[in-house]
Amino acid sequence: MARIRQEKKPKRVVNKENQGSKRKKSQSSGSSVASKFNYSFLTIILLFCLLQVIRSAFINISKVISYNAKIVQITKTRDAAKNLNEQLKDNINNFSNVSSIEAIARNNLKMSSEDEVLVIINAPKEEETTEKTPKRTGFLKHD
Repeated sequence: MARIRQEKKPKRVVNKENQGSKRKKSQSSGSSVASKFNYSFLTIILLFCLLQVIRSAFINISKVISYNAKIVQITKTRDAAKNLNEQLKDNINNFSNVSSIEAIARNNLKMSSEDEVLVIINAPKEEETTEKTPKRTGFLKHD
């Protein structure tokens, strides 16, 4: 029998460490897609939170401005009321005398005492003369 000569093929040396790294690479590529998705999702959430913080800061700043304007307006109103109260107190003190009350009664209220006669002379008021035009009823004819 003739022997067929078999060519010797070089034996492949398989390194078990290399096979494990190939498997890890294939597994890591799948996990890298998942981690990229997770990072993208977290980035979107962080951007949304940042937008919410900016929005709330803008709203708070606008509220502070409006409240300061209201405080200024209320302060002015309070000061005006204080001045009016002081004037009224002064008027009460001034008019507590009998002579000042009598002067007010004579001048403004047209009053007199028991033994006095009050004569009021009014200037005649000018009467406004307005010509009354008769109301026209019906249709007006234009030429």
